[in-house]
Amino acid sequence: MDLENKDELNVETSEEVSAEEVTIEETKAEETTEETKTEEVKAEEPAEELQPEEGKPSKRRSRGTKKPRIETIEEKPQSEWTEQVVQINRVTKVVKGGKKLSFRAIVIVGNKKGQVGIGCAKASEVIIAIQKAIADGRKNLITVPIFKTTIPHPISGKSGAGAVMLRPASQGTGIIAGGAVRPVLELAGIENILAKSLGSKSPLNAAYATINALKALTPFNEVAKKRGLTMAELLN
Repeated sequence: MDLENKDELNVETSEEVSAEEVTIEETKAEETTEETKTEEVKAEEPAEELQPEEGKPSKRRSRGTKKPRIETIEEKPQSEWTEQVVQINRVTKVVKGGKKLSFRAIVIVGNKKGQVGIGCAKASEVIIAIQKAIADGRKNLITVPIFKTTIPHPISGKSGAGAVMLRPASQGTGIIAGGAVRPVLELAGIENILAKSLGSKSPLNAAYATINALKALTPFNEVAKKRGLTMAELLN
């Protein structure tokens, strides 16, 4: 009986041990499955952006986000001066060893407020010649007395072989002129005038003749001072 009891006890203990091993294996398998699940979840979750600490800039930015660019357009201030090219002529100069080719530019410069000038310059390139002519025109500005959008009185001007006659006109007439005389009157700020070129057809001579005529104009206030009258008495 004792031997039989011992055998039964051994069998029971062996069975209990085997059952414990099975439960341990099952718990290990469950732990491995849970670990694999947590790894999958971590892989699916996007990478969290690193938040910068207080007082330190962030070193990492999420992909796809770009720093916004702020475009600023600086508006250039518009100049009150207006330039108009009257003529560009090709000229040659005979020098030792041949001929030197250059370009001559005639430019009218004005602000349409009573100031106008003529510039003439030569250079080996057209753009440089125009720039030099503009600078020359701004150096030689004259002030034109304008009375009610026209000139105060009739006047004639002459330069070389060119001659120009100017007459005041009523409101709404416009600028009746042609050739190089018209841009000079327009950029001076005169709106109503009658003009006639009587001499040479050269643009440079006609422009200088117009400037000569505008220089000789005398405003009404100067005439009234000389005569000892008021403006109202002079105009009546």
